[in-house]
Amino acid sequence: MQGPFEHLVLEMAVIFGGASLLGTLFVWLKQPIILAYICLGMLVGPYGLNVVINDGHIEAVSTMGIILLMFLLGLHLHPRNLLKQLKQTALVTFLCLSAIGVMIWAVLVLIFSFPLIEAVIAGLALAFSSTVLSLKLIPTTTLHHKRTGEVMISILLFEDILAILTILILYSSNDGGAHVDALLLPLKTCAFALGAWCFVRYVLLPLMGRFDIISEYIFLVSLGWCLTAAQLAESFGLSHEIGAFIAGVSIATSPISLFIAEGLKPLREFFLILFFFSVGAQFDPVLKSHLLMAILLTSAIVLIAKPILFKYLLKHLAGERNDNAGEMGLRLGQSSEFSLLLAYGAMTAGRIQQETALLIEGAAILTFIVSTYLVVFRLPTPISPSKELRSD
Repeated sequence: MQGPFEHLVLEMAVIFGGASLLGTLFVWLKQPIILAYICLGMLVGPYGLNVVINDGHIEAVSTMGIILLMFLLGLHLHPRNLLKQLKQTALVTFLCLSAIGVMIWAVLVLIFSFPLIEAVIAGLALAFSSTVLSLKLIPTTTLHHKRTGEVMISILLFEDILAILTILILYSSNDGGAHVDALLLPLKTCAFALGAWCFVRYVLLPLMGRFDIISEYIFLVSLGWCLTAAQLAESFGLSHEIGAFIAGVSIATSPISLFIAEGLKPLREFFLILFFFSVGAQFDPVLKSHLLMAILLTSAIVLIAKPILFKYLLKHLAGERNDNAGEMGLRLGQSSEFSLLLAYGAMTAGRIQQETALLIEGAAILTFIVSTYLVVFRLPTPISPSKELRSD
């Protein structure tokens, strides 16, 4: 076997065998198991023991976990509820992201003398919250049946839309085409959602209803619809994640959505392990002292200011109870996987230097780790070391 997948079986053995061993150690030490996957990536990845020499294809495969996660979220969210929540949380999300971005920009320019444009890009990249981490650490019952889950999903979805706008505007050529695409994004999203609803209403659901006695068929058709919609959305100028989410929402009006969600959950976990491994494998831990200080300070802004801002804005602008607002703020208090994508894209396009890219990557990973500790030891999660807080 030749090509980029030549050592795939060996790499999968290293990843899942190593994750089993390191995960056992973390569970024994009562530490969050997600961190075992990130640490394993740092240990055996290109910047560690170099056992996994090229993590590019692993990163590509791991995006499947995000796609499936968004599809499953959509399956539990009725379109009417989604639109209602977006109206309530859009202003809160925009104000919080703007404030965090400005604070990071000011610190990088005034204290560490980063170039103005590079500081703006770093502030934008680190302001978003992690969809994967936020929703991985929330109990299923809370996510799908309580207001906390509905509000968090709407915030994270709106952030994903803003992140795509940022990518289109910042990392394009200077011919103005991407700016037009950014302005057309809401229209494209609505058109894609309408097309998805029509296909599901008149083609997919009738097929499922006719052959629903064969569970494998339902699994096959639902997975095929998820991946096809994700790819069509990418071709349409949206993203794989938004396409998968719309695919899930389009089925959410049918009772069969809950059956599909239960069947796809183990597959999602498989790919999410690869995602967290790839996060660790991408990070180069050898940093200059001034860059390390910049990472620590920008991470502190995200970890401290973001939960406080979200709590205040959700309470006073969205009318949330104080305890609910505080919980959502803490769960959203980290940077996003989009930070890594933005850093890579900006450096490839020549918009930022390698030092700024390392700053973004380092701060994002550090907030992943610290936020995980804060959530699993203070709030109910499926992977909490404490029996009192462990909830699925």
